[in-house]
Amino acid sequence: MLRRLYDWTISLAEHPKALWALALVAFVESSVFPIPPDILMIPMIIAAPRRAFRIAGVAMAASVLGGMLGYYIGWGLFESVGRPVLEFYGKTDAFASFAERYNRYGAWAVLIAGVTPFPYKVITILSGSTGLNLPIFIVSSVLARGARFFVIAALLWKFGEPIRDFIERKLGLMFVLFVAILLGGFYLVRYL
Repeated sequence: MLRRLYDWTISLAEHPKALWALALVAFVESSVFPIPPDILMIPMIIAAPRRAFRIAGVAMAASVLGGMLGYYIGWGLFESVGRPVLEFYGKTDAFASFAERYNRYGAWAVLIAGVTPFPYKVITILSGSTGLNLPIFIVSSVLARGARFFVIAALLWKFGEPIRDFIERKLGLMFVLFVAILLGGFYLVRYL
């Protein structure tokens, strides 16, 4: 099933309305769809490198809008489903404590999930359910998704097809290492 979704997503890159398809995939991936928009972006940029940054911009904008849908899902479903479950188990106070801790560092969670292979949709929904400040969520999403999609676009624009394997296999790891080094640096500055 997942393989068929992947193949279908790749096939959209050749469609005359590929930019619209990318917008749709980026939008739904931010809240429910399992295939990341990078899968569609890469062949589109290789086929038309002069449009690399326009493609990245569409992916970023649609992804942030989809993230706002994920936020709304978390907010709306929490009230109708999540809160009654927490009340039944007597965990409302525990969730309130978790939400307070999450919201203290929520911008970082959005930034990390937005650039790493961690499913961004999980953070968009969690941000809504904990009531993370919406403007902070949006700004963090724009920064994170912009960084991710524009780095991919810049690499493909500059190096073309030869960099594709690196992006598909190693770029996620590079983002994870960058985030780990960044957080480690903040930790060292704060505690040393």
